[in-house]
Amino acid sequence: MLENKNIVELFNISKTFSGVKALDNLDFSIKAGEIHCLMGENGCGKSTLIKIISGVLQPDPGARIYINQKEYKKLNIITAINEGIEVIFQDLSLFPNLTVKENIALNERIRSRNLIMNWKETKEIAIKTMANIGIELDPDLFVRELPIAQKQLVAISRAITKELKLLIMDEPTSSLTKKEVDLLFKVVRSLNKKGISILFISHKINEVLEITNRVTVLRDGEKAGVLDPKNLDSRKISQLMLGKEIDYPNYRKKFISEEVVLKVEKFTKKNCFKDVSFDVFSGEILGITGLLGSGRTELALSLYGLYKADSGKIFVNGNPVEINTTQDAMKYGIAYVPEDRLNEGLFLSESIAKNIVVNSLEKVLNRIKFISKKKIDVFSNFWLKEFGINSKSNAMRVSSLSGGNQQRVVLAKWIAMNPKILILDGPTIGVDIGAKFKIYKIIREFSEKGIGIILISDEIEEVYKNCSRVLIMKDGKIVELINTDEVGIEKINEVLSEK
Repeated sequence: MLENKNIVELFNISKTFSGVKALDNLDFSIKAGEIHCLMGENGCGKSTLIKIISGVLQPDPGARIYINQKEYKKLNIITAINEGIEVIFQDLSLFPNLTVKENIALNERIRSRNLIMNWKETKEIAIKTMANIGIELDPDLFVRELPIAQKQLVAISRAITKELKLLIMDEPTSSLTKKEVDLLFKVVRSLNKKGISILFISHKINEVLEITNRVTVLRDGEKAGVLDPKNLDSRKISQLMLGKEIDYPNYRKKFISEEVVLKVEKFTKKNCFKDVSFDVFSGEILGITGLLGSGRTELALSLYGLYKADSGKIFVNGNPVEINTTQDAMKYGIAYVPEDRLNEGLFLSESIAKNIVVNSLEKVLNRIKFISKKKIDVFSNFWLKEFGINSKSNAMRVSSLSGGNQQRVVLAKWIAMNPKILILDGPTIGVDIGAKFKIYKIIREFSEKGIGIILISDEIEEVYKNCSRVLIMKDGKIVELINTDEVGIEKINEVLSEK
C-alpha cells in the first residue's frame, strides 16, 4: 500500500546549459513506497532531473526542493545520500579490480572511517546485504569477471548497505536479456516491499508497464504527462514521448525473392552452437532470438569471422566460402553491427566522417591512391543525409551523439560498403522509442533493396514486427522456425518459456 506523502517534491525546476534549457519550470514528485518510472526520448531532460534529485547538479534560481518534507535551498551529493537517496547510473560506477564483497561494503567502510580493513567484516556485510534482497554471488569474485546482470546486482547491494529510502536506476535493463530483466525486477519488487521508493528510468515501454506504479513522461525538458496505473497504456506513453501518434504496423513483405544470399549448413562451434542450418533470402529480414546462453551472438560472431567455427559450411549466393577472419567476411559481402556499439562498433573519439568511411576507404581515394578529404566529406555527408543522422557537421565526434544517432552511424558505416548480408545484433539496445522506429524504417528500406538481413534480438516484439521468419535458439540449437505470417507473437513466447 502506497503512502500518501511524497519523499521527493520539486517545484519550478529549470536547468540551463550554455543558453539551452534542459529542463523548463518542471514540477515533479515521488511518493514514499512507490515504483515511479521516468520516460522520454534522449535529450528530454531525464538525466538532468535525476542529477538534480541526487545533488550532482544545482537547478537554476527559483527552484524549490523538498526531500523527506524538508526544504533544501542547495542540495548536494552528501546531503542527498544522508537523506537516503542513492543512484545507480548506466556505467554502474563499480571498481572492476575489486571483489564483489569489497564493492558492496565500500560505502560502509567509508562511513565508518576505519582505516584498517577488516576482511571478515567486509565479507559479512556483503553476504548479509545480498541475502536481504534474495541474491547469491561469490563474494570473492572480482567484479570484472561478472556479466552485466550480476554487476547490476552488486551495484544495488552496495546502494542498500545504509538506510535507503529512494533508489534511482538509470536505464538498468539496457544490456540485459529477458531472463536477466526478470531477476532484476524480482529484486526491485523485493526492495519496494521493504518500503523503498524506486525511480526507474527506461526506454522500454513493455518493461515499464510490468514494473511501475506511476509514469512521468518528459518531452523537450517539460512534463508531457503523468500516468497512474489505471491509465497506463503503451500507445498513450508513446504519444506523450513523441508528441504524436505513431502507426507502427508489422512488416510483412508481399514477395520475398527465392534467391538465397546466405546458406548455413550444420554450423558447429564447441560449447557455443551445434548443427545450425538456415537460409537467408535476398531482401528478407530473418529474425534470431533466444535467451542468454542460447548461442545467438556466438553464431553471429562466427558468421563474421570473429569466432572460427569447428565445422559446417557457408554459401554466399550459392558459392561455398570459408570465413576464418573478418576480412574474409567483408570480402564476401557480410557486414556485422555488434551488440555493444560503443566498444565494438565505433571509434568514439573520432569524427562521424571517419567512422562512416572506415570500411569504404577505396571509395575516397584520389587518382594517385591517396585519401581525399573532399571525397570523405562528400561520401560521409551523403550517408549523414541518407540515415537522417542529427548532427551539426560530419566533423563532430561520435561520442557527442545520442544513442540513436550513434547506432545510425554504425549502420551507415556498414551499408556504405554495399553488403549482400547484414547481421544486426541487438540494433536498438539503449535507444529511445523514436530512434527505434527510425532504425526499423532504415532496416526495412534496405531489405527492399535486396540486402539479406539477420536481425538478432531478445526483444520478442522487435523480431516479430520486423521479420518474415524467426529462428528460436536454445542451448546452441535451433529449436523452431516461426513464420510470422502464420502465428502470433505469443507462439514465440511459448516456445521460449518451454523447458
